[in-house]
Amino acid sequence: MDPRIAGISLVSGWVPAGVDAAAIVVLAMVLVAVLIRRPRRRALIVTLLCGALGVATGLFLCWLLSDQLNLFDVSLSPTSRGWVAAAFGGVGLALGAAVRPGHRRRVVAVVAMSLALLAGALGVNADFGQYTTVGSLTGRAVASPIPSTVLAAQAAGAPGRDRLASQNAPASALWDHAARAGTPSHGLLGTVVIPATVSHFAARAAYLYLPPAALAVHPLALPVLIMLAGQPGGPSNMIAAGKLATFVGAFAAAHHGIAPIIVVPDQLTAPQLNPMCVDSALGNSATYLTVDVPNWIRTHLTVQTSAVAWAIGGFSEGGTCSIQLGAAHPELFGGIFDISGQVAPKNGTLQQTIARGFGGSTAAYSAALPLTILATRAPYRNTVAVFVSGQLDTKYGAESDTVFAAAKAAGMRATRQRSPGTAHDWHTVQWALRTQLGPIYQQLGVERLGS
Repeated sequence: MDPRIAGISLVSGWVPAGVDAAAIVVLAMVLVAVLIRRPRRRALIVTLLCGALGVATGLFLCWLLSDQLNLFDVSLSPTSRGWVAAAFGGVGLALGAAVRPGHRRRVVAVVAMSLALLAGALGVNADFGQYTTVGSLTGRAVASPIPSTVLAAQAAGAPGRDRLASQNAPASALWDHAARAGTPSHGLLGTVVIPATVSHFAARAAYLYLPPAALAVHPLALPVLIMLAGQPGGPSNMIAAGKLATFVGAFAAAHHGIAPIIVVPDQLTAPQLNPMCVDSALGNSATYLTVDVPNWIRTHLTVQTSAVAWAIGGFSEGGTCSIQLGAAHPELFGGIFDISGQVAPKNGTLQQTIARGFGGSTAAYSAALPLTILATRAPYRNTVAVFVSGQLDTKYGAESDTVFAAAKAAGMRATRQRSPGTAHDWHTVQWALRTQLGPIYQQLGVERLGS
């Protein structure tokens, strides 16, 4: 796909604005065509009633599919419901006009219905924020592979990791003296392949963000933040929809180029699959994330290795994974950043979840629950956890409250925040990454390093 086409925005700019305008114009043409026909009053009443029925149908479908059947596993926000209602209202108006005689009228009505549905789909997508560009619809990579020369330089510096921790001088002074000169002004974002040597997990390519301090002539040993996107989706969503590298890059710019090294691995293998971050017949996702990925990071990047210098986080299913793995492995992760995670891993109904991910064992399923892990591994003496959800996200907000309370009771230094005016969507993720990483940065020590 041509990069110019792939980069076209689907959430702002001329495409959604143009579709909205076209839908309004064509629907107006439909109404004008109704008004010039006889009997005018009856035709107008029928058309408007069809439009009202369309609005009611859209709202009913939102209630049925989202609130009753839980088809999307999230509660649709008022904004999304409004777009669905408007789209079905437009379809109703067009149908009301199309039932009357006239070939041209019907052609215009079909075009109006198509534009109304497209405008509604773009509106719902903009509200959720997952597909930000045309390229994101195809899963197109949002960055090029990290050059081998950069990875070679990182690997060469890896044996010197933690060298600052043993010094008595302030880290910022050592950074000034040893490496700050010649540090690039911007970090580097790209893809890397993290082999599943132990797990044999069929992971897709991961994303890696190296802040400027990692690209210096003498790279600074930096903390690590592993972030996981939700399901359906993939690592690119955390970059394109979550704007993770943008927000961490802004932090680096304000701290002399110092920020955590960010790794966004794949915990799913495919958008429609959900191994639930456990080892099962669906794939050894847990081993991949806790063995293969950390091993690759330690041997290929110049990083600090103590648990307090590592954090794991994610959104939705990725948030669930972050509390599962972070709570189960305090020897690996000293920080947890759970954005709208679940109270339990889920793949279908409860019975389907137990059968698919736990071999039918209720005991194995119970042992993998975040609440069970927290109670079993307590007390946590040096773990920081941040829980964020959207203010309008009643379903996952309540689940975040439950897990937050359990984490706090288990001894974690836990905080709970809500993103104002957002729901279970990528706008919540953006707000969380932009405003709530402070406790994680403090735990990782990057604010001290960049002071």
